[in-house]
Amino acid sequence: MSIEISRDDVLNLLKKLCEAIGPSGYEEGVKGLVVDYLRTVADKLWVDTWGNVVAVKKGSVGGRKLMLAAHMDEIGLFISFIDDNGFLRALPIGGITERATVFQRVLIRTRGGRIYRGVVGLRPPHIAKPEEAQKIPEFRELFIDVGAGSRDEVTKMGIRVGDIAVFDRELVSLNNDRVSGKAFDDRSGVVVLIKAFELIENPEADVYAVATVQEEVGLKGARTSAFAISPDAAIALDVTIASDVPDTPQHEWCTRLGKGPAIKVADGRGASGLIAHPEIVNKLIAVAEEHKIPYQIELLAGGTTDASIIALNKEGVPAGTISIPTRYIHSPVEVLDLNDIINAIKLSKAFVEKASVEWLASLKGISIK
Repeated sequence: MSIEISRDDVLNLLKKLCEAIGPSGYEEGVKGLVVDYLRTVADKLWVDTWGNVVAVKKGSVGGRKLMLAAHMDEIGLFISFIDDNGFLRALPIGGITERATVFQRVLIRTRGGRIYRGVVGLRPPHIAKPEEAQKIPEFRELFIDVGAGSRDEVTKMGIRVGDIAVFDRELVSLNNDRVSGKAFDDRSGVVVLIKAFELIENPEADVYAVATVQEEVGLKGARTSAFAISPDAAIALDVTIASDVPDTPQHEWCTRLGKGPAIKVADGRGASGLIAHPEIVNKLIAVAEEHKIPYQIELLAGGTTDASIIALNKEGVPAGTISIPTRYIHSPVEVLDLNDIINAIKLSKAFVEKASVEWLASLKGISIK
C-alpha cells in the first residue's frame, strides 16, 4: 500500500487520547478530542443519547452501511467512602483488578471538574499477618491517600462519594517503536478509527465510524449505536492479548508485538464471545495479502469486543475484529508496537475501500424460494 502514515502523528494522537480521563460512563474528556479530530473529515457527525460519537462518510454508491467501532472508555474506580482520617475507599469500574491497582498513582476527577492526585495504599508488610503478605488484597482492603488529614479536608477539596478515578500514567517510549501507558485498551483502537476514517477514499458504501462508550461494563454503547445505524457489516477495532512474555508456553501465545494487527477468528467463551463471520475474516485476509500488510490470526480464549454485541443487532450483522496486540492489558503499563497500529490503519482503510455494496448485499443471506 503506497499511502504513508506518520509515526509521529500516530504517537501524538495516541498520547493525547490515552492521557485523557475517561472511565466507563464518564468519557467526556475523550469524546471532545474525538469530535475535534473527526469533524473536519466527516460528511455528518453527531453525539447520540448515550454519548457515542458517530461520524459518517457517504459512499459513492450508497444503499449499504459499514460500521467501524472502537470504544473510548477505560477501566477505573468509583470513590465509595471517605473515612474520618481522610482516606478514600473505591470500587471498580470495569475489569480493573486489585493486583494491578495496589501502590499505583491515580487521578481523581470531581463532579466539579477538579483533578487531584492520590496513591493507592495498603497496610505495610511489617505489620501484616504472614498470610496477608502472601495474598493479593481485595478492594475492601485498599485505600486512596490524597494527602488529606480528615474527612472535612477531603470534602473541602470537592471530592465526594461517586467521583471517579483512573490510573495516573503518562505515555512513554520504550525501544523499537514500542510504547507504554494506560488505556491502550482501547484508545489505540480509537486512533485506528480516526486515522483510517480520515484516509478512506471513495468507499462505495456509507461508512460509519463510531467511538463507543461503556464497552468495559457490557458493550453498551455498541449495542445502542448499532441499533440506530443498522449496519450491513461491522468491524470492531480493539486490543488483544500479546502473550509473547516469559513463562507463557508458546502454544498459548495469542499474538506477538510487531507482527502486524490480528484478524480475529473467535474470542470469549460460549455465549459471551464472537465467532467472526467467515466472509469478513476471508476478506480481511485477502486485503492484507493483496496490500502486503503483515497480519496475525487471533483465537482468544477470554474477553471479547464490541463486535460480539453488534453481531446480535436486530436480525444479525456479519462482524469481525481487527486487533492490536498489547501486553499487560488492564494495567497502567500496557505495551504495544506503533507499527501494529499503523498497519491496523492500513488494513482498516483498505478493507473499507474493498467492501463493495454488492459484496455487502451478499452477506445478508440467501433467498431460497
